Amino acid sequence: MGLVFSIIGQLLVIYSYALIIYILLSWFPNARESGFGQLLGRICEPYLEPFRKIIPPLGMIDISPIVAILALRFAQGGLAALYGMLT
Repeated sequence: MGLVFSIIGQLLVIYSYALIIYILLSWFPNARESGFGQLLGRICEPYLEPFRKIIPPLGMIDISPIVAILALRFAQGGLAALYGMLT
């Protein structure tokens, strides 16, 4: 059971890093149009879309990815707490 929690926790960390990389790609011209950027877009956009619908951009700054990453971190912490309660 611990292995399952460990794998899910690691996947959440990897997905958080993928989100951060995808966000940083917006700083570089045409980076999201590259093959790597499109791959990350297919992986990250479905998760980011609900947050963008709830949280409007503040001028030219979109803070919804920050909230999305925080939600992943809370999920990871909740998973760790659940594992602690089960052991």
